[in-house]
Amino acid sequence: MIVFNHVYKEYKNRVEALKDVSLTIPSGDFVFLVGASGAGKSTMVKLLIREEQVTKGSIEIDGTDITAMPKFKIPQLRREVGVVFQDFRLLPRKTVFENIAYALEITGESGKEIRNRVGEILQTVHLEDKRDCYPRELSGGESQRVSIARAMIHRPKLLVCDEPTGNLDFETAKDIMDALNRFNDKGVTIVMATHAREIVDAMQKRVVALDQGEIVYDEERAGYYENPQTV
Repeated sequence: MIVFNHVYKEYKNRVEALKDVSLTIPSGDFVFLVGASGAGKSTMVKLLIREEQVTKGSIEIDGTDITAMPKFKIPQLRREVGVVFQDFRLLPRKTVFENIAYALEITGESGKEIRNRVGEILQTVHLEDKRDCYPRELSGGESQRVSIARAMIHRPKLLVCDEPTGNLDFETAKDIMDALNRFNDKGVTIVMATHAREIVDAMQKRVVALDQGEIVYDEERAGYYENPQTV
């Protein structure tokens, strides 16, 4: 599903965010990206959705080299790759149903298709009873589940998450992870950048740790990696 080929990323301020990163993530995998602030996790997320471009190297998603993708194709890429951020980014004047449906409306789906797909995904994230609520009426965990539903409404094969539980307590965060697990069980590949040690330890998924822009650890069914040099 994802292949990083000797990827380097240097920002204009000369900060090297990634240094010779090579990584393969098979379809259907669930991968945590961990590491200290500034390790390169968010940069990898931004590269996957072409919010940033590599300095050197290439990234393939489902066989397509997205680093060679022309700018006019980037919106299509972002429909094919679901993205969830720490801040929910919900439209305050739209209901839960309308927030999710909006992503389909702008691509011209029929009203019947929108109703069916939004209803189905609300069941998956366990928010059927909140469909007519506004964001101000939701808890943080509910808001994040709406964000996940919106990201998944186009049925992407890949979901990229940047600190989706960052503002949530552990019990609420577990609800978010349960929702992500349900999509992963359906075959969706998930890449999640996080500092949430308890969540990573509890989930026992693949863990890829970064330190100063380099991969220092990559292990299946693992807990949170702590760089021994920083302990």
